Amino acid sequence: MPVLMAIGVPVHLAIGTNKFAASAGCISSAYRYAKSGKINNDLLKKLVPFTIIGSVLGVRCVLSISEEILNVLVVVMILIVAIYTFISKNLGQEDNFEAVNKKNLRLGMLMALIMGFYDGFFGPGTGTFLTFGFIKIYGYDFLHASANTKILNLTSNITSLLLFMINGQVDYKIAIVFALVMIMGAYVGAKVAIKKGSKMIKPIFLVMALFMVVKLVYQTLV
Repeated sequence: MPVLMAIGVPVHLAIGTNKFAASAGCISSAYRYAKSGKINNDLLKKLVPFTIIGSVLGVRCVLSISEEILNVLVVVMILIVAIYTFISKNLGQEDNFEAVNKKNLRLGMLMALIMGFYDGFFGPGTGTFLTFGFIKIYGYDFLHASANTKILNLTSNITSLLLFMINGQVDYKIAIVFALVMIMGAYVGAKVAIKKGSKMIKPIFLVMALFMVVKLVYQTLV
């Protein structure tokens, strides 16, 4: 999205166009994860509706909070997640998922609603927060958490995208080019993650979290 805004694309058009490309990337990686059997379909059937509701509300509230304030809040939250992940050596290294119960289902629904809302009106860091949430709430390792994250992320992206499309806020010429690049990158990334497992995903998770922090700080200051 910052690239789009840097070349003069208006903010709402940039968000909608970015959602198009992000949705394409999510479809690509979600397909790879689904084929690998790493996705909990029964759980996601219960969480997806809350993600959709959150996304719709998020898009409707897209103008209610300034981007500068959001940048600061997200930087702080991602730093906390990254530091906690770094010092917790065994976090997400083993798949300790046992079963869905009333307590973790409620927490998962709340997570899906909040992150759907967040992704609907802002977005950066959604995958990071969802992955961390799946690990902490359900005991998944990074591989299974990442796989399930892609489905919820795809849901929120497509829901938001449809609303932006209805309002004419997608530049399809730019979106298609970006989408093709993201499809290839996401497909290869998911393939490597499935092959290498959680030990490789954790360092990448930390690097991407720090990259996101740097990007958001830069956006805020420039």
